[in-house]
Amino acid sequence: MSSRVLTALPVYNEVNHVHGVLDEVRRYCDEILVVNDGSTDGTTELLDEIEGIHLIHHTVNQGYGAGLRSAFNYAIENEYDLLVTIDCDGQHAPKLIPQMAAAVELDGSQPWDIVSGSRYLQELDTNSVPPEDRRAINFRINQQLKECFGLELTDSFCGFKAYRVAALPCFEITELGYAMPLQLWVQAVRHGLRITEFPVPLIYLEEERSFGGSLDDSEKRMAYYQQILKREMESQDVPCGEGRSSS
Repeated sequence: MSSRVLTALPVYNEVNHVHGVLDEVRRYCDEILVVNDGSTDGTTELLDEIEGIHLIHHTVNQGYGAGLRSAFNYAIENEYDLLVTIDCDGQHAPKLIPQMAAAVELDGSQPWDIVSGSRYLQELDTNSVPPEDRRAINFRINQQLKECFGLELTDSFCGFKAYRVAALPCFEITELGYAMPLQLWVQAVRHGLRITEFPVPLIYLEEERSFGGSLDDSEKRMAYYQQILKREMESQDVPCGEGRSSS
């Protein structure tokens, strides 16, 4: 029996991209969930007119992590086997959705719990040049996760992932902003989940995209990430240096 796969897209103010991205995603996945996180630019009205998708509206903007939390809950409640998450800004390649989902079960002994897209795992001819501060922060977080937990990640923040839905109840997502992936990694280590990476293209269409507020300052963004990492390690009782790894 084939696995039931849900592809979920967290969306916030993507009126210029949502139609094109959804048209492309439809080519590779039958079941699509869009989590509209309080968009105010016309995205909400546009989504309400699109047929054949599952749709969750947050009445106000809560953050990137909140969109993923809603997607996790929806996948669990509706008993899907696999959840693929992909951003709606046109910077991911929907044609890789079937391969990403299939990769969960490629390791014959047992499935992976998380197949995480990496824009730095392979040098592809089509790769863009990432903003320097984003690449630098990503690299520093990768190194920190390796030193603390032995996680061999090359891309800590890529939103293109495939999850085994049976593993999703392990996560208690309370970090609703852009640091949510750091909470996810610490909790994945805490529960001994099996993690691997999958090469995806590095695409930057709009380098000037904003994180919002003080997070546009790279030093403040890094301080925020460190705060969340420290808090999560303390709350999960996963101290740095234990070297536990699932990858």
